[in-house]
Amino acid sequence: MRRSFAKHGARWLLGLVLTLLAAAETMGLGPASIVDRLDLFLYDMRMRLPEVRLDKRIVIVDIDEKSLAEIGRWPWSRDVVAAMIDQLNTRYHVRATAFDIVFAEPDISSGYPTLAALARHELKDIPRFGEQLRTLKATLDFDARMAAAMRDRPVVMGYNLSNESQAIAKGQLPAPAFTTADLGGRSLDATVWRAYGANLPQLQLAARAGGFFNPMLDPDGVIRSVPLLARIGDDFYESLALAGARVALGASKVQPVFLQDAVLSQQQMRDYGVLDELRLNTRPQPTAVPVERHLTALITYRGRGGRDGGAYRYVSAVDVIKGRLPPAMLENAIALVGTTVPGLYDLRSTPVSPNYPGVEIHANVMASILDNDFKQRPDFSAGFNLVQIILIGAALGSILPLLSPLFAMGLATAALAAVAGFNYWLYDSANLVLPLAMALLLIVALFLFNLAWGYLFEHRQRRAMVNLFGEYVAPELVAEMAANPARYSMEGESRELTVMFSDVRGFTTISEGLEPNALREYINAYLTAMSGDIRGNRGTLDKYIGDAVMAFWGAPVALPDHASRAVATALQMQRSVIALNANFVERGWPALHIGIGLNTGMMRVGDMGSKVRRAYTVMGDAVNLSSRLESITKIYGVGIVVGAATRAAAPQYAYRELDRVRVKGKNEPAPIYQPLDFASALSQAQQEALARWHQALQLVREQQWDSAEREILDLQRESADGLYALYLGRIAVFRREAPPPDWDGVTTFDVK
Repeated sequence: MRRSFAKHGARWLLGLVLTLLAAAETMGLGPASIVDRLDLFLYDMRMRLPEVRLDKRIVIVDIDEKSLAEIGRWPWSRDVVAAMIDQLNTRYHVRATAFDIVFAEPDISSGYPTLAALARHELKDIPRFGEQLRTLKATLDFDARMAAAMRDRPVVMGYNLSNESQAIAKGQLPAPAFTTADLGGRSLDATVWRAYGANLPQLQLAARAGGFFNPMLDPDGVIRSVPLLARIGDDFYESLALAGARVALGASKVQPVFLQDAVLSQQQMRDYGVLDELRLNTRPQPTAVPVERHLTALITYRGRGGRDGGAYRYVSAVDVIKGRLPPAMLENAIALVGTTVPGLYDLRSTPVSPNYPGVEIHANVMASILDNDFKQRPDFSAGFNLVQIILIGAALGSILPLLSPLFAMGLATAALAAVAGFNYWLYDSANLVLPLAMALLLIVALFLFNLAWGYLFEHRQRRAMVNLFGEYVAPELVAEMAANPARYSMEGESRELTVMFSDVRGFTTISEGLEPNALREYINAYLTAMSGDIRGNRGTLDKYIGDAVMAFWGAPVALPDHASRAVATALQMQRSVIALNANFVERGWPALHIGIGLNTGMMRVGDMGSKVRRAYTVMGDAVNLSSRLESITKIYGVGIVVGAATRAAAPQYAYRELDRVRVKGKNEPAPIYQPLDFASALSQAQQEALARWHQALQLVREQQWDSAEREILDLQRESADGLYALYLGRIAVFRREAPPPDWDGVTTFDVK
């Protein structure tokens, strides 16, 4: 084993470095533009693979060359469009008609507006002229005829949104899906627009609904998603696809459904602009429509687009108007009215084609709503990517150095196929769009690195091992060794120490809401402040675990008051978070909240690695308990949780007992506490409140539910503390279902 490590250790270590670099990129700590573009390319490739099937539920009514040849150039007079609407509803009985067209200007083709102006001015003294004109209005006012054709029918009008500097608001918007007043004070992550080009008021007011048809452009100019809702002023409006599907399904409204998380405070909930879904009030069951950032949905492209794309049936508008088609062809379908005429054709760049008809984008989204079948980028994408990077790096990084070039090539090829295949299986069967590019790049990088090393760098192995040894020794440890080389040893020993784990609450949400560079500044500022507090109290900074921090006190330099220093550091870290948040909020960044776990006990400290990969760290049951305490801070709604040994070793602080718990991996229950401040710093009122809480906690353990509830409610009225709400909830549960006779008041946690 020792000989094998001497031969391959450097390659294992550098494989680990590649893995860490890849992991850092997945956490937004490095430049990601190339990787992001590659992920987009792979996403587009996946979109092109499925078999194309004709969806008869949606029909494109095409204003094509044939239609223009028979009826005349576009725009047609509105009486022709009215005839189309009449045919779609009386002969073909469509579920809904959606126009990928804007009717922004009045129709003057009949001459009626000119005659009406004459009747009001030049010929106003001829009464019979005005009377005869009024009798002709029903025949000549084509806008009124189109409005009459739409009234009480499932027609959805389309319109365009704009943020161009010269754009103005024109036309009549439909009724909004909901307003900011309907959100209960919460914010909503949506695209915001200042102007629009909408339909004539006469037409829009006669329609059942309306929707915008603006897509969402990715940085490479390709359309992969579309906003389902957009904000104009204080109102939120539907897209054409959402409005068309809603009308077709017989729903009357769209309800935003927010993510619910009991850990979030009321203020956080108000600022939490993430929707779980949109809900249509269809019957017998509501229809859920998942949304992503900016209230968008990924578009599932079905086919290559156009008449030959195979996904949707195209029919000529003139054949609809003249009733030439068999009724069964359109019966109970959604009719999407658009055009494929050159010069009018709305072509878009998409993953499946650089010239894709825009009307089919709406059709694809409608089909996804009807099927409740959306591709989604789940919240755990970053975590999944990090796990697969670590697994790939650990497996290939350790095995490839042991293989010959031929076997290494076979293993790398198999790994590429397995990772890509599993990713596509999740995409196809579970509708999950998960990152793939960095995993493939890591496999290729590990293979090429090992191949190059075997031929070019093997003779430098010994010197590289020595250099890398220094890189992985903590600076604090190096300074200690240099200052007292005779008395210091990296050999492992058992000591009583105090260990800390700290973690950022809701870091996944924070990372999703910040650009990579902003996230890097955010996490660097946080880690710098926390590291300064730890080192300022002579703590040893063990490691960063993503957004988590591990540290301990009492080694390598022995500290008799290690527990007191650890508690003081934890309180200082919470104060530093408050100071950081003032800057973060000013910069428009999310507020930071951390949980800290402290525990004191005997543990093994020393070099837990090897000569190539040294890590001066701690291990043992006391360390594991500290990690568990950190993880349950969010359960009790507090920032710091310490074990009984820490409380006993730092008696100068006042503590609030939170519970007696049995954490995963431990059979014996352990009391847990929240440090508040120096005992001498508490006011009389704080001391009384603390005593009343401990009395209430004892009443809970004695199962005196009424007395305990009264005491806790009194405390809650004085301070809105999450701990009080937690215990009131427990009391309510115990009233419904009494604890067993041997209940000892201990809370058991079955997860880490």
